[in-house]
Amino acid sequence: MELYTINTGLFKLDGGAMFGVVPKSIWNKINPADENNMCTWSMRCLLVIADKRLALIDTGIGDKQSEKFFSYYYLHGEDSLKQSLEKLGITFSDITDVFLTHLHFDHCGGAISYDKLKEKYYPTFPNATYWSHSKHWDWAIKPNAREKASFLKENILPIQESGQLKFVDRDHYNLPFEYIDVYGHTEAMILPLITYKNTKILYTADLIPSAGHIPIPYVMAYDVRPLETLKEKEYLLKQAAEENWLLYFEHDHKVEMCSVEIAEKGIKMKEQLSLSDI
Repeated sequence: MELYTINTGLFKLDGGAMFGVVPKSIWNKINPADENNMCTWSMRCLLVIADKRLALIDTGIGDKQSEKFFSYYYLHGEDSLKQSLEKLGITFSDITDVFLTHLHFDHCGGAISYDKLKEKYYPTFPNATYWSHSKHWDWAIKPNAREKASFLKENILPIQESGQLKFVDRDHYNLPFEYIDVYGHTEAMILPLITYKNTKILYTADLIPSAGHIPIPYVMAYDVRPLETLKEKEYLLKQAAEENWLLYFEHDHKVEMCSVEIAEKGIKMKEQLSLSDI
């Protein structure tokens, strides 16, 4: 098995929304805000190569939305989905599987592209199977008012229309890693759990978006069931500490991965790592 970090760029989100009830006087030391109270976050995807499969976990925000839309999120940085794959000698056509942790726009936007001449949306990865969870899919195509702005139909419906959609819980799931479904952030978000060089790596997606979110009460205001997030974080972080898992962060623009340990005041980061350290 081979693992590669796929950086797709940086964006900004409101610091208060990202840290929920945690006061700014605390979280601002973790991820300092700009004059607009916005903090920088990564959109770090992961490529898993094994058994002749090239599986991409999440796809970033993409590039097809309007200039006005992107202006809300202050996209910056030199990385893009295409460039990061090309650095590895990989094209969109080479990807065999796209594993979408959930369908919020900053996680699945790159999965679908737009042809301006034909005025048509199409799958970015023409030869890939797109994996989602059936409960989450149903939740996303009939969005509640709270999440409606995050579920963009142009990111979602073309996947099914292409015939490339499969569900991890209904179809024959055969990717070279396990997954864990969680329900606090959104309905049935799926977190890859990868065994790599005898070490388990949990791709934390939006359950634990950054190393700064390791403390149990540090829960995003975006979560639809924050009390459920608390339970899920506590259970998985305890397991990670006891079994020496590594956490792989999608949104931490400084920390790629870390190990955790149980301390007197709760679970905390033990060692900061990158894939090259394993």
